[in-house]
Amino acid sequence: MIALVTQLSDAKNQAWLALFKEQMPAEDIVIFSQMNHEQRLACDIAIIANPLLEQLESLPNLVWAHSLWAGVESLVKAVKKMKLTLVRLIDPMLSQTMAEAALAWTLYLHRDMPKYAKQQSQKVWHQIEYIEPKDRHVSILGLGALGQEAAKVIQAQGFNVSGWSYSQKNLEGVSCYHGEEGLQTMLTETHILICLLPLTDMTRGLINREFIAHLPDGAQLINFARGGIINSNDLFAALDAGELDHAVLDVFEQEPLTSESEYWSNDKVTVLPHISAQTNPVSASRIVATNINNYRQQGIVPEGVDVGKGY
Repeated sequence: MIALVTQLSDAKNQAWLALFKEQMPAEDIVIFSQMNHEQRLACDIAIIANPLLEQLESLPNLVWAHSLWAGVESLVKAVKKMKLTLVRLIDPMLSQTMAEAALAWTLYLHRDMPKYAKQQSQKVWHQIEYIEPKDRHVSILGLGALGQEAAKVIQAQGFNVSGWSYSQKNLEGVSCYHGEEGLQTMLTETHILICLLPLTDMTRGLINREFIAHLPDGAQLINFARGGIINSNDLFAALDAGELDHAVLDVFEQEPLTSESEYWSNDKVTVLPHISAQTNPVSASRIVATNINNYRQQGIVPEGVDVGKGY
């Protein structure tokens, strides 16, 4: 028995359910709200998207849960408490979409589009001096599957690309750094910084005034990770002081933003509504189905999230 446990709309739940039934016709898959007591007792696998903790706890014989999202930080403490294996979505389609977004918004900053938009609003005709990609240093925080694909795509456009991760990585054409000293070294060379780190106790508030001080004045920031990684007060202070030139933000601690949020009105901030890499239902359903089918045939639970690290 498989439970589909989400906080999605009824229409989206039905759409996901149809995909899963197509991929796994032999499985009994039921939307959580429609499960009776006996079905909840029989459930050993949950397919989840931001479930409530009490929903998971009402499935006492659950062995493991497969997330429909790549980000699972909100679930780590819950699954640790339940001693439950949590499998996050690793989808090449997601990596490709994120790499596309990373390149698009890197080019947006590289070609001075925020400045030209401001000039248009002021009816100013002024040509900004062009900088070649080889003279622009783009750095990526986080070299997991998403970061590696983004680095490859951006490097192919002629940019100088670096990447930082907790452990040493080796990527062709990319300068790879790790550790505290490596991070500071990378930041001093960075013109455009792209954040793709998971949100953990270690990364919460990581991008603060002290962190930004290591960047050259006028550096630019793209955050496609989680809003909690940035200290918002320090970000605004750095933008006001010219330490940062512009920030492209796709994620925020509160989503959607309230109409009163300072992010909307700051002309040095580009606001995106969490669209950099959305889950592709077709490819995601295939990956989830493959993992479940392998479990049924071999009895092996897929590799789960390291609850100690938080990702």
